[in-house]
Amino acid sequence: MPVSTPRRPAEAPASPTTWPPAPDTGRRPRRTLPAFLRLGPGDREVLWLYVLTRVGIWATAGAVGWLFPRDGESRRPASPLSSWQQWDWWHYLHIAEEGYFPTQAGPWTAGWDNREAFLPGFPLALRAVHTVVPDWAAAGALISFVSGGVAVLALARIARHHLADLETGRRAVAFLLLSPCAVFLAAGYTEALFLALALPAWLAAQRQNWPTAAILACLACSVRITGLFLAAALALHFVLTARGLRAWRAAPWLLLPALAPALYSWFLQTRTGDWMAWKHSQERGWYRDFHAPWEAWANTWEAAFGHTQATGYAFMWQAELLAMVIGLVLLVLLVRARRWPEALYIGLTLWALGTSYWYTSVPRSTLLWWPLWIGLASWSMRRPRIQSAYLYVAGPLSAVVAITFLSGRWAG
Repeated sequence: MPVSTPRRPAEAPASPTTWPPAPDTGRRPRRTLPAFLRLGPGDREVLWLYVLTRVGIWATAGAVGWLFPRDGESRRPASPLSSWQQWDWWHYLHIAEEGYFPTQAGPWTAGWDNREAFLPGFPLALRAVHTVVPDWAAAGALISFVSGGVAVLALARIARHHLADLETGRRAVAFLLLSPCAVFLAAGYTEALFLALALPAWLAAQRQNWPTAAILACLACSVRITGLFLAAALALHFVLTARGLRAWRAAPWLLLPALAPALYSWFLQTRTGDWMAWKHSQERGWYRDFHAPWEAWANTWEAAFGHTQATGYAFMWQAELLAMVIGLVLLVLLVRARRWPEALYIGLTLWALGTSYWYTSVPRSTLLWWPLWIGLASWSMRRPRIQSAYLYVAGPLSAVVAITFLSGRWAG
């Protein structure tokens, strides 16, 4: 008797790839995350360290609110967020709330706050997050918290890329998070957001992913002018590593980072008639007109040790001098090691900071010197006492600077 071919059930799919169909086990195909989202053991350790230090810095902020109230007779502590609303924060907040030139005010207005000295990247991010988080200070803190997490992951991966060691990445992050000016990574300032863009850009460049590196560097240029120095370092790294015609096809991407400052200059020109409005606002508000490097050193030395300033400001100018010396030593070491792109980044940064009337915010800028933290981590691996010495000295200094800033005093 001939064997007839069985008919398919009515509910069977119209065009199955096999017959009979495989039984449904209830499992779904496993989705693979992009490489940059996959967290290995080293990444999780770094994030745990990051969370612990955030708990510590926020506990410090809460203690400052209780111990150093603005009104010495107050019986109630201020809001936990009020300690973070200091100095540059108000410029970012006013830009996010009102824009750059509210009610036709500008540099021609008496008492103008020179807010155009601050690039639009962070205020735009602040305004966007504020649509979800109603409290402005909380929105700024959230930006810095998320950005800081991205930054430390990227820093650890850059360290591992260079040195192929999980412990080196962890140490680099620890040195950054316990550095004297680490409080600014938690404040509503630009450092954390800049690092969250600049460090992944550098990591992408190490992996020859130039479109991603250029896009991230362009965004970094909208946050801090230091982004231009990053773009220069990326361009040099490309020139030194590109091999063959196919690699050089990515070269036009390296022009993209210039777009952000060009657009901002055009915006300011349409409002003020001045293509150099950003630079002129820096000169008016922060004495950042050009001076020879030795003049800037002499003026800062006078402010630090000449007894011409209140002791709190003098102490911070002493820190400016120390930070500049550290930067110069780092630059020499990078040149000796022939790390030319990183040396260019640090060199341009030091030139910009070291040619004003006096030094301003050099200690805070050390947060952006990722070769410093990776170099310290590598050094500590060879000489274990370096880690102990750093933590026992930098940790207390970090607490001092944090209390100084959170209590409303100038901290660079």
